[in-house]
Amino acid sequence: MRSVRARAAIGATVVVTVALVAAGLAVLLVLRDNLIGQADLQAEVAAREVAGQLALDTRYEDLDLDDAEDHPVQVTDEEGRVVFVSKGLQAVSGTRSPGVSPVPSASVDATPSPDDDDDDDDDGRPARGEVSSDDPDLSDGTATVDGKHADYRFAAVEATTSAGITLTVRAGAPLAPEQEAVDTVRGAMLTGLPVLLAVVAGVTWLVTRRALRPVEGIRREMAAITASEDLARRVPEPDSRDEIAALARTTNETLTVLEASVERQRRFVADASHELRSPIASLRTQLEVAEAHPELLDLPGAVADTVRLQVLAADLLLLARLDAGEKPGAARLEVGALVREEVSQRAGDRIPVTVEVAEDASYEVNGSRGQLVRVIGNLLDNAQRHAAHRITVQVAVDGGGARVEVRDDGAGVPEDERERIFERFVRLDDARSRDDGGAGLGLAIARDVATRHGGTLTVHRAPEGGAAFRLWLPHAA
Repeated sequence: MRSVRARAAIGATVVVTVALVAAGLAVLLVLRDNLIGQADLQAEVAAREVAGQLALDTRYEDLDLDDAEDHPVQVTDEEGRVVFVSKGLQAVSGTRSPGVSPVPSASVDATPSPDDDDDDDDDGRPARGEVSSDDPDLSDGTATVDGKHADYRFAAVEATTSAGITLTVRAGAPLAPEQEAVDTVRGAMLTGLPVLLAVVAGVTWLVTRRALRPVEGIRREMAAITASEDLARRVPEPDSRDEIAALARTTNETLTVLEASVERQRRFVADASHELRSPIASLRTQLEVAEAHPELLDLPGAVADTVRLQVLAADLLLLARLDAGEKPGAARLEVGALVREEVSQRAGDRIPVTVEVAEDASYEVNGSRGQLVRVIGNLLDNAQRHAAHRITVQVAVDGGGARVEVRDDGAGVPEDERERIFERFVRLDDARSRDDGGAGLGLAIARDVATRHGGTLTVHRAPEGGAAFRLWLPHAA
């Protein structure tokens, strides 16, 4: 089942079905218990009325049983023999004594003698029996009254006559009203449940369809974007503030980032092709000339072009690895030692470099030695191209990390260009042109490496008047 609407409708219907069935069963059980409780009360009242009359030594034929048809009565003696049944009772079950034919008993018509002084109370009145105050014994059973067979709820109450004879009165209350009420409610539920479930399924289908309509619009637009490869298009954003609107906004943001990434990649490929074309063409020209006229071979120029091509290829390879998400190493490195080592290997630079590193501080960081050395080297190369007379490298502790600041006394970087110079293949003026050795990748590589190491690389105005490139890296964990 691939339709979300169908799954939602079926799921909602199943949940409602389970809830309604559970609620219906609970209602039926509660209703049945209440009605059975009422039947128990009616049976107990009827039994206690008869027991009260027997406790007053009322003769069986004089018992008041006006509702005998609704409340059949059976009286048994201490030995369980049936001594009295109500009029019309033809059969009974569930009362422990299924008989309906009274048998002679010592309790029959046992009424006290008015002259019997032993049975008199202290005030001279005849002694009377009593009705048990214990909870009645309740049971389910059936009875046939005047040819009508039905289910009853029986209550058993004991009565003691004035002669000390204990009789058990069992009176029944019909369960037909309870059964009819339960059947009526059950029928109503069974009739209404399918209708209600159909309504729930239909409403869920329509609501889900309406809710998912913007999703279908997003899907169609994404399919169109995929087919046309036009990343400038955007999916429609609904006016609502729900999750679907958030999905549309996030999708458009993703498309914006993807469009910028693809555009950056296109520019990168175009610029890389251009940068590679120049040294390759120059090297080819020199080799062709040397082939025709060996005496005209410019060997230093060919070597320079080859070195330049090698450096450019290495830069492009590193950028490709960074773009692919290559994670930096986790080696523990000392930034001050890296700076001293890199500066010591640049003895032939145009301008000497002054290093300022405090000896009593810790500059340990985690990262890739090769990549961090590359960053320091790129910053020094940039300073060598633009400095007039002085280059200073300062290493210091800055908050929770180490700061490496490379300063020169050159022309500096205009404030509105301080972010743009970190873009790939960006050269601001002739001093930063290819003829001076820069391809516009050094600073871009330096910032990418710094970012992937959890640090930052920014440019400011140096006290000497030139540019101050500030590299910050977090302390080693």
